[in-house]
Amino acid sequence: MMLEGLVTTVAGALLATAGVLVGGVVTRRAQDQQWIRDQQLASYQDLFSHYAKFTMELRRAHGDERGWDYDWGEWSATLIRVSLVAPTEIAEEIDNFGRAINSFLDQVERGDRTPLRNPLSPEEFEAARQESVVAQVRLVNAIRRSLGGDSKGLSFGIGG
Repeated sequence: MMLEGLVTTVAGALLATAGVLVGGVVTRRAQDQQWIRDQQLASYQDLFSHYAKFTMELRRAHGDERGWDYDWGEWSATLIRVSLVAPTEIAEEIDNFGRAINSFLDQVERGDRTPLRNPLSPEEFEAARQESVVAQVRLVNAIRRSLGGDSKGLSFGIGG
């Protein structure tokens, strides 16, 4: 009888200890996943914030026929930060987005079309930015799918 009580007590203690260990592992994994998700959201917000800022500044520069400046080092640093936490699918869309932005800048800031030398009309500016708008929508939709399973996605760009 005493042996039966001892076995029951030891088994109960072992099961309780195992439960605590498993609970700790599960909790830690959930916390890690939440931390990664928070980092992803912050880096995506930072990326789109930079995009909106330099696009608006460039639009104003063309409208006012004036020079403009932007901290491209910070843009590059933002791209690197987001690449550290983005899943592969998102990183590929970020690369496509960056290529579209580069094409946009070729049309509105490099070469013979600059705000000072040959500014674009608002209509020309919008036409030049269409590739980056499409890439932005694709990126936003990929992010939405990765974060919450939004399979429908957006059909339009917001901001920028």
